[in-house]
Amino acid sequence: MSWEGVRSDLPERTFKFAVRITKVCQCVEKQTGITRRLVGQLFDAGTSVGANVEEAQGAQSRPDFIHKDNVAMKEARETIYWLRLLIASECVTEKRVTPILGEAREIALILGKIIVTAKKNLKDEASRKG
Repeated sequence: MSWEGVRSDLPERTFKFAVRITKVCQCVEKQTGITRRLVGQLFDAGTSVGANVEEAQGAQSRPDFIHKDNVAMKEARETIYWLRLLIASECVTEKRVTPILGEAREIALILGKIIVTAKKNLKDEASRKG
């Protein structure tokens, strides 16, 4: 259950996303040099999305929930960047990562909507109190 009172499949979805990122990184990491460094960045950002979504599920307050989901959204956007860079620099084929790139974009959009809703609810709550 999230702070917004809506049960979400996002923790499981972002976990599966992290598994997919891990598998991509395992395949690409066999290369050396700059590619290896880029893959490390992709791994860090891509697996952090789910970790932050999971932390948000146990947030201590609505502002804490918003903060943790905001971090997750930033990590999703960073993941998109690293995937695009790997494609553009021909370290991976576009065909190989297009599905995961689409998933990263969807997750970022979902998190953005969750954050907007949470902020609106926080503002509404404050106006009712004050």
